[in-house]
Amino acid sequence: MPEIKQERYEDSLVYRVRHSSAHIMAQAVLEKFPTAKIAIGPAIEEGYYYDFDLPRPLTPEDLEGFEKRMKEIVKSNLTFTRREVSADEAKKVFADQPYKLELIAGLEAGKLDENGNPTEEKPVISLYTQGIFTDLCRGPHVESTKQINPEAIKLLSVAGAYWRGDEKRPMLQRIYGTAWNTPDELKDFLFRQEEAKKRDHRKLGKELGLFYFSDDVGPGLPLFTPKGEMLRHLMEGYVREVQTRYGYQHVWTGHLVKEDLYKRSGHYDNYKDAMFPPMVDGDVVFRLKPMNCPSHMTLYKEMGLHSYRELPLRFCEFATLYRYEKTGELSGLTRVRSLTQDDCHTFCTPDQIEEEFKRCLDVIKEVLATYHFTNYRVRLSLRGKAGKYVKDDEKWALAETALRSAMDASGLEYFEATGEAAFYGPKADFIARDVLGRDWQLSTIQVDFIQPGRLGCSYIGEDGQEHTPVLLHRAVTGSTERFLGVIIEHFAGAFPAWLAPVQAVLIPIADRHLEYAHKVADALKEKGIRVEVDDRSERMNSKIRDAQKQKVPYMLVVGDKEMENNEVALRLRSGENPGAVSLEAFIAQALDEIERKI
Repeated sequence: MPEIKQERYEDSLVYRVRHSSAHIMAQAVLEKFPTAKIAIGPAIEEGYYYDFDLPRPLTPEDLEGFEKRMKEIVKSNLTFTRREVSADEAKKVFADQPYKLELIAGLEAGKLDENGNPTEEKPVISLYTQGIFTDLCRGPHVESTKQINPEAIKLLSVAGAYWRGDEKRPMLQRIYGTAWNTPDELKDFLFRQEEAKKRDHRKLGKELGLFYFSDDVGPGLPLFTPKGEMLRHLMEGYVREVQTRYGYQHVWTGHLVKEDLYKRSGHYDNYKDAMFPPMVDGDVVFRLKPMNCPSHMTLYKEMGLHSYRELPLRFCEFATLYRYEKTGELSGLTRVRSLTQDDCHTFCTPDQIEEEFKRCLDVIKEVLATYHFTNYRVRLSLRGKAGKYVKDDEKWALAETALRSAMDASGLEYFEATGEAAFYGPKADFIARDVLGRDWQLSTIQVDFIQPGRLGCSYIGEDGQEHTPVLLHRAVTGSTERFLGVIIEHFAGAFPAWLAPVQAVLIPIADRHLEYAHKVADALKEKGIRVEVDDRSERMNSKIRDAQKQKVPYMLVVGDKEMENNEVALRLRSGENPGAVSLEAFIAQALDEIERKI
């Protein structure tokens, strides 16, 4: 199937509206603070931001004033005009703007674009002007502010942001805003924002007693409670079961690796800033393991000489990895320093790539569907002109051709994105959309013609000669921690019955019903149902409300009638009240729903 072309966000009208709104916001801020120093103001997903060095901290009243002034500017019907200038002329325009001067210097040297990102090409220096405001910018923008609906823009919040993301540089004030084509789209966005706050996995994680963070342990290092660990166990156990069914084998390769291995694989040059500091033992330098690929390739090699008849070999590992993420970039479970990855590496011949890609794809489709992610896009991530990619055009061409062929043979619709590849090869990234319409990159399949040769992996082919295997890198849910954060928000903490840490709560009406409640609990436990008895002295309705807040799928109330008839009065967390059912009927119903993972 041919590649499906999609409009790039950067080419859309709403992108131009947001980018232009960032400039309009900067104009409004400078009108109030003429001595302000301006940094960068890009459009981002669903909005934009601009960074400022201001004489004082901003207040909510400031944002209200900026937003009011922005609407006035929009109604003025100002034209956005572009002109290309020399570096010297740009320096004169921004003579009193140190952050802009730093960006201009980077542009002049041909090493950075106007947002401070590395580039191999010496870019054109361009300015955009609307009214009295001029900014250093490559665009694009709307032609005129009349293309912006003043009732579809809103300023959202202020946050601190280090210049260039460097904690050693000045702390700036970042104003976030959003802009849409219509007021109804803005209203829908604001509703989703409020819903997202309610579903925030950091908030729900604490309310549901799943995990905590502690300054005593350190940032980015989550602590999981028994309920949280049960979730991890269920998630990893499910993927393990699926992988085993599809012919994958599980291995284990430890937490420490000699630094030299990462230098040979190429990871050191590309990821050393994300590695924890070295640990030295005499002449040997160790690193906490930030990725599994080199360890799996080493295991493959140490297992002895391989024949083509043994391939494919599929190694999977639920390994805890350690990445030295910057403190300011940590975010609950979705960005941590210790992460457990459901990593897989398949060693195969070039002729097996297509079949093995389909196998990876089948696993991903099955797992994502189980978690109710049926709406997802696939991105073919390719090399860009800039970036730390291994320079081997022949192997890159082989990998890209193989990956395209495999995706086409699988009937997969996809879109391209340059600059998103791994340093060693192209990849297919699966971007799932949650119930709030937010995109999350979850699964990935990568084709690697480069690393196996670097680390000495080989097999004896049918021709009796030594060959280098191709390596397919594959992750289904990515990291357990990040995926858990995603599904907490996706399900709003109301996990399907198979995944719920506690599947049922027994609620005795009075103390005389306690013995029967425990008898029922024992019967459920014998069937593998995770159950608790709420034997507190609280009133029944209070216990029911607490169980609903804990998102427990089944609440089983027991009183005199239930005790006499060997029944339970079933209530669901949704508020439904099916009423009394026999214990046997409830067990059959629960086991069926758990088995079908609905």
